[in-house]
Amino acid sequence: MSFEAPPSSLGGHALLAFLIAVATLLLVAHLLARLAERVRMPAVVGELATGVILGPSLLGHLLPGLTDWVFPPGTDQMHLLDAVGQIGILLLVGLTGTHLDVAMVRRRKATAARISLGGLLLPLALGVGVGYQLAGWLSGAVVGDRLVFAGFMGVAMCVTAIPVIAKTLSDMRLLHRDVGQMTLAAGTIDDAVGWFLLSVVSMAATAGLTTGHVVQAVAYLLGFVVLAVLLGRPLVRRVMRLADRGEGSGSSIVTAVVVVLTGAAITQALGMEPVFGAFVAGILVGLPAAANQAKLAALRTVVLSVLAPLFLATAGFRMDLTALADPQVAIAAVLVLAIAIVGKFAGAYAGARLSRLSRWEGLAIGAGMNSRGVVEVVVALTGLRLGVLNTATYTIVVLVAIVTSVMAPPLLRYACARIAQNEDERLRKLHHDTWNGVPAGAGQSPSPAGEQA
Repeated sequence: MSFEAPPSSLGGHALLAFLIAVATLLLVAHLLARLAERVRMPAVVGELATGVILGPSLLGHLLPGLTDWVFPPGTDQMHLLDAVGQIGILLLVGLTGTHLDVAMVRRRKATAARISLGGLLLPLALGVGVGYQLAGWLSGAVVGDRLVFAGFMGVAMCVTAIPVIAKTLSDMRLLHRDVGQMTLAAGTIDDAVGWFLLSVVSMAATAGLTTGHVVQAVAYLLGFVVLAVLLGRPLVRRVMRLADRGEGSGSSIVTAVVVVLTGAAITQALGMEPVFGAFVAGILVGLPAAANQAKLAALRTVVLSVLAPLFLATAGFRMDLTALADPQVAIAAVLVLAIAIVGKFAGAYAGARLSRLSRWEGLAIGAGMNSRGVVEVVVALTGLRLGVLNTATYTIVVLVAIVTSVMAPPLLRYACARIAQNEDERLRKLHHDTWNGVPAGAGQSPSPAGEQA
């Protein structure tokens, strides 16, 4: 009788390299995130800059020997970091879903829909158009790939990053303001549609851009959403309530993680992007009748402080800003960045003005909606993984994520300083302060990152 040899375990130099790489990325990401916050920028900017500094854009270009020692160039080592990063991004997207305030979206659905549609359709159309024109110029794609490339660029231009918006509004003490509430409401709609579109485009990239495949993708997505509402909602509510009965938060955290990863696994099995399944599963976990959100606080800390920074650092590691030395790439970067900013601002501003909001409120909402952050990075990594984007186009898309995230705070600060605070906002601020244990009237403590608006 013969037995197959068990698979070899990770050890020796491979394990050592992995541990050094993770420790280095985490330490530098944390330091740069704190530095970004000290200059009143979102932490995500510093975390993305980690990969840029340690990767081929700077350190890898100046000291390639040191970079190769800390981050061995073999694909196996990068796959190990990718595996950790994928868990991080799925849990981050799932936690983003838990923050969706469904009641608020329903309450102000008309205004939120107008702002969301304006901030979605205009940049989507502009992104598809510029992507189709740039495809052959930058990537040399054939016509079929050219359409898929244009689709990816459209999705990249139209998305909004709720994690970055929530963190930015919280850090700036603007979650109690009406413009902060409306930005989150419209942004959540854009986020959901963005994951949907990313799944459709990804399926088109792998299965081919045909009408049948697109119809199949849409059918799978709609079927998944219907099953999530009819079957998933009561099931998740029951299992989360059972988990919450236990002492401590361990059972609740494990159950929430399993729910999010299961949702991701289902959409992955259907040929869609796992982030869409994670987002829908997170919404189910975050419904008021489901989980005890206080018991998930430790999970949020680990994801936001450890796993998400690792993902963002590895995302920046794939950037190569030296590609911008090529005049073609540099011109394309400026064009894409301009279209991304103008399209999102103009669309969101038009939606706000059509809803009878003031021009300063429209400017504030446009600034918040313009922040792409982590969602844009996910789109870029998906395109890179599927071979739709090359290093140059990937660098351009992630550059848009960084620049738009940097732009948001000063513009929000400028616009909100010109919007008078009303009584509802003052009462909301007092209410938010009580969540943090701040005595009524003190009102000096900012709301925690990611709290529900």
